[in-house]
Amino acid sequence: MEKIYDNKKKKRVCHLCTEKITKIDYKDVNLLKRHITERGKIISRRTTGLCARHQRKITHLIKRARHLALLPFSVN
Repeated sequence: MEKIYDNKKKKRVCHLCTEKITKIDYKDVNLLKRHITERGKIISRRTTGLCARHQRKITHLIKRARHLALLPFSVN
């Protein structure tokens, strides 16, 4: 008797695509904080479920917000 395992996980969908958010700004700190950890690291695409385009955009905006001191580089 063969055992068949169905360990397929549900595919995560990009929440920015489903909500049809067109403009993402570096000044929107609340949106950017959803994509960094408590220690200030950027959360990976696999964890957040973003598409590649939005992950690149979010990463760029987080780095820009850090440079302008809107977000911390790290937590002391």
